[in-house]
Amino acid sequence: MSRDCEKHGGGGGGTARRICVVIIGFIIIVSITIFLVWVILQPKKPRFILQDATVYAFNLTQPNLLTSNFQVTLVIRNRNSKIGIYYDRLHVYATYRNQQITFPTAIPPTYQGHKEDSVWSPIIYGNAVSVAPYNAVALGDEQSRGFVELVIRADGRVRWKVGTLITGKYHLHVRCHAYINLADKSNGVIVGENIVKYTVDNQCSVNV
Repeated sequence: MSRDCEKHGGGGGGTARRICVVIIGFIIIVSITIFLVWVILQPKKPRFILQDATVYAFNLTQPNLLTSNFQVTLVIRNRNSKIGIYYDRLHVYATYRNQQITFPTAIPPTYQGHKEDSVWSPIIYGNAVSVAPYNAVALGDEQSRGFVELVIRADGRVRWKVGTLITGKYHLHVRCHAYINLADKSNGVIVGENIVKYTVDNQCSVNV
């Protein structure tokens, strides 16, 4: 931008140069203000809790194809008293041993106010998803023992809002472990034919 200012300034008159200086000064002041606000307020990461998981389907068939359908409940708390959070382009999906086993489900962009709680209940599913052979063996073994350990993930972008200032976008990565007892339906609540709702109540790891 400084080169453009010099170029315009050399064309006769210092008006363009002064405009460029004002714009650059404004950008610097805004950047310093946002940085100082960030340092002083020290924004806290949102807290995610995987409250429950409703299992509609979970079937592993040959050759290593997994069909699954869940509805999960995530409780999100903004722990900041003076900072709001914008959630942008967030997707929720399930993995097994670091392999994605469902399609990503989009969460609509949303804003969360100070000290506010939000509840998201996305449905995540995968139809005949090919599972790596070594994961299929491990998954079959877990199913035979009754317990399956999955990880519910949420990836996206967040922006922080302080007063009228809104920061740029930051990556958000959420990991929630879910231990589901598929063998004993009495550990959950039967909500329909072959549909069981399991309480998980696990706090998730959050990285921003």
